[in-house]
Amino acid sequence: MELLETDDPIKGQLLQRSAKHREQLEEDARLISEKTEKMLTNALIIGGALAVTYFVVSSFSGKKKKKSKTAEIRLVHGAGGPEQSATASEPEPPGMMATIGSALAAQATTLLLSLAKEKLMEFLESQAAKKQATNDPAKHI
Repeated sequence: MELLETDDPIKGQLLQRSAKHREQLEEDARLISEKTEKMLTNALIIGGALAVTYFVVSSFSGKKKKKSKTAEIRLVHGAGGPEQSATASEPEPPGMMATIGSALAAQATTLLLSLAKEKLMEFLESQAAKKQATNDPAKHI
């Protein structure tokens, strides 16, 4: 209380400067929190787009391990002979729906990745422009 009660002009100036510095620090902290919030939002959007792309691709492509149908051939030897079995693998060609699903998944992946790339490029360009604006000495004069 003793500092505030004195009529010394130097102390008054110092108190005004400290109040101004405090306001500037609070403003800087607010700007940093806003920028952080925007970056997190963009990161979540890009991550969500990639996650949706992954789930769409995995749902259209189906399971990776498909059991191929096998034809079982049983050979029976004459009377009282042992049974022998052999299997011949014949991979089944993919169905029309699987082919269409794979094509749609590939197109959706390409589209979503290109959108994510464009958004990321816009964000990086805006950050570069902001950085250049803050570092530009002509604007500070």
